[in-house]
Amino acid sequence: MFLKTSFTTVIVGVFVVYVLHTCWVMYGIVYTKPCDSPKGDNCITPFLAGDPKLQLSIYTALQPNAEGGHTLIYKEEKFDVNSKFERIVNVSLPKKTRNNGTLYALIFVHQAGVTPWQDPQQVHLVAQLTTYMVPKLPEISLISGEDQTQGQKEEAQQKRRDGNPTAGGGAGPSSKADHPVSHWRTRLTLNIVSDHFLFDREYLPSDVHRYLRVFQNGKKMVYLPLLFVDELSNRVKDLVEINSTSMELPLTISYDSISLGRLRFWIHMQDAVFSLQQFGFTEKDADEIKGIFVDTNLYFLALTFFVAAFHLLFDFLAFKNDISFWKQKKSMVGMSSKAVLWRCFSTIVIFLYLFDEQTSLLVLIPAGVGSIIEVWKVKKALKIQVFWKGGKPTFLYGKSDESERRTEEYDTLAMKYLSYLLYPLCIGGAVYALIFLRYKSWYSWLINSLVNGVYAFGFLFMLPQLFVNYKLKSVAHLPWKAFTYKAFNTFIDDVFAFIITMPTSHRLACFRDDVVFLIYLYQKWLYPVDKTRVNEYGISYDEKPKGKTHKD
Repeated sequence: MFLKTSFTTVIVGVFVVYVLHTCWVMYGIVYTKPCDSPKGDNCITPFLAGDPKLQLSIYTALQPNAEGGHTLIYKEEKFDVNSKFERIVNVSLPKKTRNNGTLYALIFVHQAGVTPWQDPQQVHLVAQLTTYMVPKLPEISLISGEDQTQGQKEEAQQKRRDGNPTAGGGAGPSSKADHPVSHWRTRLTLNIVSDHFLFDREYLPSDVHRYLRVFQNGKKMVYLPLLFVDELSNRVKDLVEINSTSMELPLTISYDSISLGRLRFWIHMQDAVFSLQQFGFTEKDADEIKGIFVDTNLYFLALTFFVAAFHLLFDFLAFKNDISFWKQKKSMVGMSSKAVLWRCFSTIVIFLYLFDEQTSLLVLIPAGVGSIIEVWKVKKALKIQVFWKGGKPTFLYGKSDESERRTEEYDTLAMKYLSYLLYPLCIGGAVYALIFLRYKSWYSWLINSLVNGVYAFGFLFMLPQLFVNYKLKSVAHLPWKAFTYKAFNTFIDDVFAFIITMPTSHRLACFRDDVVFLIYLYQKWLYPVDKTRVNEYGISYDEKPKGKTHKD
């Protein structure tokens, strides 16, 4: 006979298997089996073990294979792979690159004193110094109408003198807004594995194989330095739009040694980002994923993975219990309908804000799904029924009984008191943004003002439910399972608010929801619920609606 297994148990089991599998995969990435017998024929020895004299040379070319000529922009004659440096060079842009073209960097590590093309044991990689991206629209002051700095105005005047009719005019941004243009990557980050690692031919990692160049030295196989171009360090914030007047642009060349385990991890992450771009993710979408890896320490990144995994699990469980609760909900006794309406409104505002900011699809899609769920909850809360007649929708509203009307009275009274504080704060913030801040359009100002109000004062809309609980002297009507999972997620967010360097105001914002939840817990202690009997709202704790079978 099979034991009854709940859906939640299955999900938790899948989650545990997923975490263990991920740990095993990560271990396989960072650990490489070395060659057991260094004198054996299966070993591939490092070229760097002989302490050769090397040189780093970087060229630019219009083609990745250097056809049509190349230009030397930087060389490090006494190149030490264990050193760390950062250099800034000015790179002259060819005419084709200035006319919305591309430019490549050819990076060579070769024997000192000779050119790369004369050294048969050189190693090289090709990196793209330009990328295509839709330019960001200029932000304007909605009061003064100013939208350009003095330098931008001078550049626009120069373009008009050069015969560019779209420069600086009202049609310029709109005509270019939807067309990607060439942008300059101001950083070039290089790495070489400094470990004198002995590879075993039979256990050679596939990810390292494409970077490995070997040659025969007597009876031994020797591999050349493992050169790697860190594409994850190319961030959107470092991009500069290229135009016809950009004769020369700066390039920061950064070099540092890297361990073999970190190199393998970086290769896998870089390939993952590239795959997302092949599936249609934009440069900005990929940049948000890059920030997870570049801006975070690897050990802290591992901790973040586990915390994010638990965060995702609690989110799913909270979502599942919330849906179950509202699916069975027949009466709004004890529930603040104003709070439900506010959550629906705030979720839609946040979705529109993310859409206006062209946020990553990884964030935008869940926000959109959440908005649909909140609209469904409003339909359940207000007892709205939709009928279609002749292709047109007809809405019918359910009637409230005496207990529900009493709850609505308490809810309305709480919102009345709350409006004395909330409305002046929101209006003041919107007026401040209108006068002192810059936005792309009136729509952006409106959405930003609304979302700032949601983020800053949204927690206040949790208070009417506390007021209703106080008046009814009961908390039996609340979805405590969903509350518990959401509280776990809030606690996780609070821990990271202290670990990561954040402004004090943001930390306070992370903890204010905890204060409200603690009040909920105090009310639960103050108004205890007997779980062995059906409560006063006809609901038992096996989550099945039942009629009242016991009297108080």
